[in-house]
Amino acid sequence: MAATHPPHIVALLYEAHLRLQDVVAERGRSFDARVRPAHSAVFFHMEHEGIRLGRLAEKAQMTPQAMGELVDDLEELGYLRRVPDPADRRAKLIVFTEQGDAALRVGYSAIDEVERRLAEMLGQDGLDHLNATLMRVIADF
Repeated sequence: MAATHPPHIVALLYEAHLRLQDVVAERGRSFDARVRPAHSAVFFHMEHEGIRLGRLAEKAQMTPQAMGELVDDLEELGYLRRVPDPADRRAKLIVFTEQGDAALRVGYSAIDEVERRLAEMLGQDGLDHLNATLMRVIADF
């Protein structure tokens, strides 16, 4: 019988990401069932003063075409709108609508809930250590 090895850390991080994302997405679905988990790429990478589509796609590590479809969805649902970029009137900025701001507040509330649950599970010192470790991984890779 072969010895079993613990899962690779990358697999564990991915699985943890999926589970935490599900908690946040569930809260979002309670706000509006039409919002899909894929839309989180837009909400997460938006810049509140507005952002161009190409920059939004770059931040999310997506193609502009794929990001454009998500932005189109959210614009149709009333969460985003495109406005002229004051720096270049030919270009468009993507900005939140009032409905988008409300959805963002729901998302932040869900994230706060996840962090509260993590603090209960790990203790504040454990959460602080996890935060520092993840920031180090992000900075060093």
